[in-house]
Amino acid sequence: MGDNIYELEIYLPRAGTYDVDLHVYKDGFEELLTKQITIAQDDPDYLDNMTLVWSDEFDGTEINTDYWTFETGSGGWGNNELQNYTNGDNAEIADGKLIITVRKENEFKVAGSYTSTRMISKGKKEFTYGRMEVRAKLPSGTGMWPAIWMLGGNISTEGWPACGEIDIMEYVGYQPDVVHATVHTTSGSGANGDGSSKALETAEEAFHVYGLIWDAKEMIFYIDSPENVTHTYAPFNKTASNWPFDLSQFFILNVAVGGNWGGVQGVDNTIFPQSMAVDYVRVYQSN
Repeated sequence: MGDNIYELEIYLPRAGTYDVDLHVYKDGFEELLTKQITIAQDDPDYLDNMTLVWSDEFDGTEINTDYWTFETGSGGWGNNELQNYTNGDNAEIADGKLIITVRKENEFKVAGSYTSTRMISKGKKEFTYGRMEVRAKLPSGTGMWPAIWMLGGNISTEGWPACGEIDIMEYVGYQPDVVHATVHTTSGSGANGDGSSKALETAEEAFHVYGLIWDAKEMIFYIDSPENVTHTYAPFNKTASNWPFDLSQFFILNVAVGGNWGGVQGVDNTIFPQSMAVDYVRVYQSN
């Protein structure tokens, strides 16, 4: 290939051993060069070096349908939930925030007795790796089950839980002031998901940032600051069953009522209406 010398620089912010493949093509010549690189320690500034690649600040007058789709219907959503998700009737933008409002439609405590909203970014805004942050204030009362989470973009072909699920934040109203972060995969899902709980006394009264740092090595969940870690998920031997997380995931924002977890202690019909307020959704990625 002559005497030309080329230099290639790559940035690997996290400690670990990486197999780097370089495909070289020139004048009909093709060669694959493979090199194993070991990084001794994390770049202490790698979070600061991330760039904001997408956000919804909810600063407009309407929900941006270039970003979000309303999933609609009742029927339990696989968890015996009681809400009917409407086509935007229970969501609005007010004072620079997304407001998802849950309303009681009747006293019967059956499927369809309540209306709510479930918004997804599937097929519109999907991401692989990055730092995800959602600033939100949560509803209160027995029967509430708000969630800020992600699902694999391939769920239509792979199904759940093979597509992977990342619960950045879940909350059940009968257990106030405790937030949960959980990962669901084929190797562990539902009640057997890999997660942790964290006391947060002002979850219902104040806005908090619910964050996720996700790369090829691990997932780190936190509240308000990366220093306040709530859960870490990092299987030592990654397989398709425990790590389907090298593919894109989309966001889901919703508030459920009742269900297998949210309804363990029933639903208090005196609490409605209830709302989850979301200040922003932001995604940062390495350059």
